[in-house]
Amino acid sequence: MDEVVRYTFRLRPGRTAEKVLLAEWGRCRWLWNEAVHQQRSGQKPTFAKLGKLLTRARASMLWLREGSQVAQQQMLRDYARSLEQSFTVAGRGRPKVKSGKRSLPSLEYTRRGFSIREGRLMLPKGVVIPVVWSRELPCEPTSVRVNRDSLGHWYASFVARRDIVASPPGLGGIGIDWGVATTATTSDPAFDLPYLGHRKRCTAELAKAQRRMARRHRNGRPPSRGYADAKRQAARLAKKAARRTVHDSRVWAKHVVDRHDLIAVEDFQPAFLAKSTMARKAADAAIGAAKGALIERAVRAGRKVVMIRPAYTSMTCSRCFARTKRLGLHERYFRCPDCGYAEGRDRNAARVVLAVAERGHVSVDDVRQSDHLLRVDSSVAV
Repeated sequence: MDEVVRYTFRLRPGRTAEKVLLAEWGRCRWLWNEAVHQQRSGQKPTFAKLGKLLTRARASMLWLREGSQVAQQQMLRDYARSLEQSFTVAGRGRPKVKSGKRSLPSLEYTRRGFSIREGRLMLPKGVVIPVVWSRELPCEPTSVRVNRDSLGHWYASFVARRDIVASPPGLGGIGIDWGVATTATTSDPAFDLPYLGHRKRCTAELAKAQRRMARRHRNGRPPSRGYADAKRQAARLAKKAARRTVHDSRVWAKHVVDRHDLIAVEDFQPAFLAKSTMARKAADAAIGAAKGALIERAVRAGRKVVMIRPAYTSMTCSRCFARTKRLGLHERYFRCPDCGYAEGRDRNAARVVLAVAERGHVSVDDVRQSDHLLRVDSSVAV
């Protein structure tokens, strides 16, 4: 069996190639915004209607016809997919206008729109871009997405198929509770993910770059070159810390997935932390990125993943499932009033998450209700 994966590599485009890519992005962005306008005006644009619009537009507009038809079709396909998901995926809004100042360039080419020759990426209109190959592709890619990040670096993301490597047998189950002081507390202390604080280490340099930005900011006038350099340096420091955090999360996820058959994950939604006093630390910990990396790797490895609702996990004893009073955030130690079991708050919650998954449920209340029904049935039988 095989799987579809993405391989991302750094690109080194010259000035001419970068100019062509930005011009192509301008054409595709215009098509996207035109589709957004049609949807807002009540014309209900489908991909078929958008395809006819593209044909008429290319016939009448020379500047649009100078671009790649493959990239323009893929942009409309992405819009149609985004519009469809806005009706089917909870929390997904309607497609919005792509601003020329805020949106980052992103172009997709199918197999008939690109090729790889002598280690270089060949795009339509004679664009040749060197690729920094860090590893070999397992087969011929079916598509590629060329994008630029906030630092001005270009990347190519190839979609290819590869054989699935069988994962080694696991050692049982593991429960995972999310937090801020410790990013992931597990039922087994050997697999904890500590808060590493990469952004905290860059605080002094980041503050210095931000002060330079503040000094060189000019109201009502175009930004100076010094302001642009300071802004780029601040973005470089922030992205450096973010990359380290994502890398550590992926390494930890592989460590957990390779050694466990059952992975019980607290279905924690970290969005509310953005409004709390822990927002900066929570953003640095990147709980959502760690959770996504863990689930993605576990699914690809064929492990069983169970999402457990977070309600009452910190108030329930992992040994007897008795419920205690609500614990304040300053209370970091759990003690069961019934059986006397004592453990760290997050460690106990992780073991509760694992116990709920092992019993075939997704919430603490389901376990307590099933235990109550069993006791009632046994008393009636007697």
